[in-house]
Amino acid sequence: MPVNGSAWAIVRKLEESPQPIVAFARDYPAGYLIERHQHDRAQLIHASAGIMRVDTPNGIWVVPPMRAIWVPSQVPHEIRANSAVKMRTLFFRPDARSGLPTDCCVIEVTPLLREMILRMVALGEAEPRLPPSVHLIELILSEIREIGALPLHIPMPEDTRVRRICQAILQDPADCRTSAEWGATVGASSRTLERLFHKETGITFGSWRRQARLLAAMTQLAAGRPVGNVAGDLGYDSPSAFTAMFKRVLGHPPSQFCPSLTQRELPTDR
Repeated sequence: MPVNGSAWAIVRKLEESPQPIVAFARDYPAGYLIERHQHDRAQLIHASAGIMRVDTPNGIWVVPPMRAIWVPSQVPHEIRANSAVKMRTLFFRPDARSGLPTDCCVIEVTPLLREMILRMVALGEAEPRLPPSVHLIELILSEIREIGALPLHIPMPEDTRVRRICQAILQDPADCRTSAEWGATVGASSRTLERLFHKETGITFGSWRRQARLLAAMTQLAAGRPVGNVAGDLGYDSPSAFTAMFKRVLGHPPSQFCPSLTQRELPTDR
């Protein structure tokens, strides 16, 4: 289901605002698709509840609760709600982006940044709409500049053979075929595939598959599936092996992944 016309009209009007940063809040049901589009303003897209997937020509990002994705201006992207999502977006005027990321990335939403997003949404929903203070704008920009990117990205290759493998793994993250076995499928040697993977994505085949499994795991965990079931679905020999991988990459075990869903939510747009 694509996003409706009324939402686009609101966003277009917001982007024409003279304010350096404007906010947009909307809730979407599970499975909702915002079809590929782009904006003149950069965006910080945050799900205060639920989990979403963002696809661009160069990669896939999974955005769990208490995280946000930075999307620079003019980057084509589509957004899918993997579960019911409360989406809160900040749009940044071009001249307000100095020192901010130049590429898509996922960042942590700190308690301070979360409260500032809340404040921006509240100001935008006031009648009449109230402009944010200079201090609030500067604090938001400063906080984003200080937050490092998180490893929640799957780079997508352009080579047709490698892309075919990637798409198959995204469909079935538990597929355990080796690079040699995949090479026999797509007509390339194991050595060629390993070289192409690193050239096209910047990481090895094994690292790419591990990243794909991690992002699939977050989607399942957010949907409430038990850790043991998720580990089995993704091809891990045991829940402990899956937990070790998850903790190594994200810094905490999967059992601690979803408590943030219960934190105070941002106001809705209704």
